[in-house]
Amino acid sequence: MLREATILKNYHLGALDGEIGRVKEFYFDDHTWTIRYLVADTGEWLPHRKVLISPHALGGVDDEENLVHVQLTRDQVEKSPSIDSDKPVSRQFEEEYLRYFGWPFYWTDPLVWGAPTNVSASLEEGVSAAHRDTHLRSMSEVVGYHIQAFDGEVGHVEDFLIDDSEWTIRELIVDTRNWLPGKRVSITPDWVSKVTWEESKVYVNLDSASLKELPELHSDTDKNRQRRTTLKAYARRPLPIHYAGSGLAVQSPNNLACSIFLTMSAKLASL
Repeated sequence: MLREATILKNYHLGALDGEIGRVKEFYFDDHTWTIRYLVADTGEWLPHRKVLISPHALGGVDDEENLVHVQLTRDQVEKSPSIDSDKPVSRQFEEEYLRYFGWPFYWTDPLVWGAPTNVSASLEEGVSAAHRDTHLRSMSEVVGYHIQAFDGEVGHVEDFLIDDSEWTIRELIVDTRNWLPGKRVSITPDWVSKVTWEESKVYVNLDSASLKELPELHSDTDKNRQRRTTLKAYARRPLPIHYAGSGLAVQSPNNLACSIFLTMSAKLASL
């Protein structure tokens, strides 16, 4: 099920033998757009430390109880490797954390989550990767980043749509209401070319006109289902516009067909 990340914040975290706190935020991998850790607010139970929960340990989400099930005991969480709340998550800490639970090092395996291999066997590979960029980013930090299209800024990141069956980011919700006319739309990570932390920007392979024509987000479930179908179809198409070094748009036959498809999709979404 797709869920807005901000809605999951403050959901209770239920361990196998009692509550351990609430959802504070998420850390995601900006290379695979996968949630790597849920950050728990444990209140007075474990103060002054950052408590991370890997999706390996996450069960189902109960919306009636506002609860995320965690397949760990309170004792396992309390004895897990500790990191100060004001420190970033280093690769060295990740190795220690994953080794404690017996989970594989995801960065040494081509699979999104890493194959369930013997941890000691993968340790040697993990050490060699220890100095690589972790690619871990705070979701709360990225909210508010400006969206940079080919031809200028077109809004900002408002939220993320998370698939809670795989704990991956399916869409970035973009608020374009700071231009006229504006609306809430979503883009897929496939369209993101880079995220620059120094500029607080997300660069996308689209122009502003294409973003404006994307189907609008709705609270209505059926309309959103139709919107996602349109979005998936468009995501498989070539980029609608390429900008040459002169800054002028160059239309190829394939790109022209894509532009026509986008226009038709926008009209269907408005019905």
